[in-house]
Amino acid sequence: MLNRLLGALALVLLLAAGAAAQDFIDLLRIRRPPPETAKPAEPPPKPMETATIAGLTVAIWMPPDAAPRPLPVIVFSHGYRGCNTQSRFLMRALAADGYVVLAPNHRDASCGKPASARGPEEPFVRPDSWTEHSYEDRRTDIATLIDTMKKQVPWSTLIDWGKLGLTGHSLGGYTVLGVAGGWAPWRRPDVKAVLALAPYCEPFARHGALDRVTAPVMYQGGTVDVGITASLRRPGGCYDKTPAPVYYVELHNAGHLAWTDLQPRFQDSVTHYALLFLDTYVKGAKPIGLRDRYGDATEVKTK
Repeated sequence: MLNRLLGALALVLLLAAGAAAQDFIDLLRIRRPPPETAKPAEPPPKPMETATIAGLTVAIWMPPDAAPRPLPVIVFSHGYRGCNTQSRFLMRALAADGYVVLAPNHRDASCGKPASARGPEEPFVRPDSWTEHSYEDRRTDIATLIDTMKKQVPWSTLIDWGKLGLTGHSLGGYTVLGVAGGWAPWRRPDVKAVLALAPYCEPFARHGALDRVTAPVMYQGGTVDVGITASLRRPGGCYDKTPAPVYYVELHNAGHLAWTDLQPRFQDSVTHYALLFLDTYVKGAKPIGLRDRYGDATEVKTK
């Protein structure tokens, strides 16, 4: 009798454990649905190349040889004391998707070498003191790189310069927003889209300059990126002051380094939204999935 009871109890526990495991599997499927059809094997990514262009050290990621020519192009601006290779996971994904990716080192780059004792040009805690001259050298880097490559063979014909997108992290986000019109003297009308990853945008919000941005913008922030994301999502913040079309994606538990190679957990979600946005506004693809929650996203909104 006791053996029967123990056997029945074991069966109940086994069924309960199986149900719990299935619930967990179903939850994962809801959170990250598998593709409906298997994707064909992708060619291995090309190795990164480094070149000196107009005096700048530029990391270059090239798309597969089969990508249609001329090629769209993305210019990446790194964070304060980061470097042009800080977000290789995203650069490789963009190249695999058919973009030429150009990432210059700015003057404050320090990846792989001791940081200098020199502090920022303006205190980050005093955004009111920032002007169009704050980190103007970064704007010059972007403009010089683009203008030089437009005139150089083979870049002049290999790249479709009518399909130019910018992306940047932190101070790099400040840089690309400025080039898109956040500072009027910086504005380049040839920019088709701006992907701003945890950008330091408070100077623009304080000075009311974001209404000059004419290119579509996607902001990405994180729930534990306390110092930056609050500027994006607060009423009257950067998202609110940026003209449509503008998107905001917030990632659960993402801190300020979630957009670098140091935190692999968030790479899938970052890449997912980056490709959807840039493909829509740089390549001209249909805007499918841009409003949907995916992966680590806890909030997705647009106007």
